Amino acid sequence: MDLSFTKSQELLLKSAKDFLEKECKDIARESEDTDDGYSPLIWKKMAELGWLGIVIPEMYGGLDGDILELIILIQQMGRVLLPGPFLPTAICSSILLEYGTKLQKERLLPEISDGKAIVIPAVIEPLPFAGKADGKDMICIKDECFTVSGTRLFVPFAHTADWFVFKICKNDEMFLFLVDSKSDGVKVTMLESLASDKLCEVVLENVKIPRENLIDDSSQGVDMIKKFEEAGSICHSAYLLGMLEKILEITVDYAKSRVQFNKPIGSFQAIQHQCANMSIAVEQVKYLTYFAAWKLSKGLPAIKEVAMAKARASDAAREVSLIGVKVHGGIGVIDEYDMQLYFRRAKAAELSFGDGAFHREVIAGNIGL
Repeated sequence: MDLSFTKSQELLLKSAKDFLEKECKDIARESEDTDDGYSPLIWKKMAELGWLGIVIPEMYGGLDGDILELIILIQQMGRVLLPGPFLPTAICSSILLEYGTKLQKERLLPEISDGKAIVIPAVIEPLPFAGKADGKDMICIKDECFTVSGTRLFVPFAHTADWFVFKICKNDEMFLFLVDSKSDGVKVTMLESLASDKLCEVVLENVKIPRENLIDDSSQGVDMIKKFEEAGSICHSAYLLGMLEKILEITVDYAKSRVQFNKPIGSFQAIQHQCANMSIAVEQVKYLTYFAAWKLSKGLPAIKEVAMAKARASDAAREVSLIGVKVHGGIGVIDEYDMQLYFRRAKAAELSFGDGAFHREVIAGNIGL
């Protein structure tokens, strides 16, 4: 196993870091109170750079990269807390690439690569105690057309979507549909969140979906959902990795500059060891994330490795961001400082695609328990 970068990957890393630090340094803060929650201008620039099609084959207008290139890119996005529908669209692209029909790929993948189509997954069902008793899925088939009703929660950037990849359960079977966001009966409602990260409720009420929009009509719903969860987990692990690296950097910089008792607080052992623990956690997340991505890039089974990466990344999100706030003291939660922004976003990313406890269950099952 060789985890060193190729020349092309090193170039991607440098160009991504340069672009994001120059163009997106304060974008998370600036976008937080806007209606869109991200910058359409930056989205357009990323499309011009080819980032939106980084794992899409050249025949569909993409760069024909692999999961490692995607992880490198997402890690750098995490450092600047880049908001927007990049991650969900990239996750949906992976599903379309593996399970989509020829027509679906030809229709959507070139538009995704060009930045003209935003595709968002809508898969989280409301629980009975969430006050959503009317959210039970309903699906019927007539004249080669599905009529679908259902509610999905915590859908990221649903208000920007051109298409949804909508999960429907019926008789212990799972299906994924491409749903046009402009279809009659589609309703999107913004939800409030700690991270101000534009999560939405998406409700379908008797929405008519042509059979050609069913992703893979071969009863592979469970496999598709597993693939979807795998792609989402590794992408969010990479985003968390970038975020945690930045938290460590700003905390160490603060410890060097903050003076107490005529000394920088970073000279005290208590602070040094806390920062050392942060560094250890970041390196663990980095190794596990890139090892899982390497296995995926080689076409090797990586269910356990992806779960390990996301479990550690989720735990580290809580641990590292909390230490960062403690080292900063009171200003760690003041709006004018970035630490509070990273702390809030870390909590949201910790839960996305399963927290540490969820993924430890996956690992336990994978080792035979």
